[in-house]
Amino acid sequence: MKKIFAITILSLTFLLACQMKYQSFSPGQVWLDDQNTHINAHGGGFLIHNDTYYWFGEHKIAGEEGNKAQVGVGVYSSKDLYNWKNEGIALEVHDDPNSLLVKGCIIERPKVIYNEKTKKFVMWFHHELKDRGYEAAMTGLAISDNITGPYTYIKSINPHAGIWPTNYPDSLKSLSADVDSYVRPSPEWKDAVRLGLYLRRDFEKGQMARDMTLFVDEDGKAYHVHSSENNQTLHVAELTEDYMDFSGNYTRVLHGEQNEAPAIFKKDGKYYMFSSGLTGWKPNPGKSAVADHPMGPWTALGNMCIGTEDEMKTTFWSQSTAVIPVIGKKDAFIFVGDRWTPDNPIDGSYIFLPVEFENQKPVLRWRDNWNLTFFDKN
Repeated sequence: MKKIFAITILSLTFLLACQMKYQSFSPGQVWLDDQNTHINAHGGGFLIHNDTYYWFGEHKIAGEEGNKAQVGVGVYSSKDLYNWKNEGIALEVHDDPNSLLVKGCIIERPKVIYNEKTKKFVMWFHHELKDRGYEAAMTGLAISDNITGPYTYIKSINPHAGIWPTNYPDSLKSLSADVDSYVRPSPEWKDAVRLGLYLRRDFEKGQMARDMTLFVDEDGKAYHVHSSENNQTLHVAELTEDYMDFSGNYTRVLHGEQNEAPAIFKKDGKYYMFSSGLTGWKPNPGKSAVADHPMGPWTALGNMCIGTEDEMKTTFWSQSTAVIPVIGKKDAFIFVGDRWTPDNPIDGSYIFLPVEFENQKPVLRWRDNWNLTFFDKN
């Protein structure tokens, strides 16, 4: 009996050790889930619900075909941010060739928010149609009654067909939309882009919506922030009360400044944004901005990274995807970035770094290993 008891205790100790594998972050390193498999949730979005963190991301497979959606959107849960439980596939792609969500389409940057009124979990994502590259530039919608899914695909759209941004002057609406009349790149083309060349081109059919994020403010209003106008200008769009459509109220921000990968958080009544430039899968210098309202105007603050020249040029070899507020800690935020590996996307790793503030600006520094006690010192 004593031997059986001892074996039982050892077994329980082993199981507990497995469940509490990590006690710190090691950015860029292999990160195993509860099944001892590298976490597979790229371009991630994070939702806190019932004191639990949920991580939604692109589920990749090995090889270049893994850059397309062969499985769908994965989801993980965690109580401590270090150790993650694989909750399965939240949104599956289909074999039905008549579905826009067919295997081989592109699903990027899935983000989920919770609607307190409808009690629905609402997912939006960047959606490209199968065999059309990045031509469609749509945003897709899926909903669920349960946070881990399954999510039901609803639609994909190019938003704001026939609707002008609220901050777009009447004097510019009648200008030419002939993109082919400009040499790209050229000073003339850049000026035309800044003044809404692609906005006018896409006015009738609806605007492009690629790299995106979602942000819910304290008043319950939700915003869909996406790279538009051929990735040259960000659009900040208010969602309807149920978060399942666009209200028609939107603005152009950081005109012509080529921002991708937006991630937004709020501190002391100010809204902060991290983003990246346009270099495909290759990392580039990070960008930051601040505003008094999600719809702007936004003021650029420059590169948020502090470190070596290479670190600052590459955002620590990563691209922004989200900012996580830490449960139970005031003004504690974690920057999340992806290290993309397009030749074998399943190998992509993740960067978690604490957000610091200096002279009222958010900054990031590289840390080989750190834990949440960092925020107790600030």
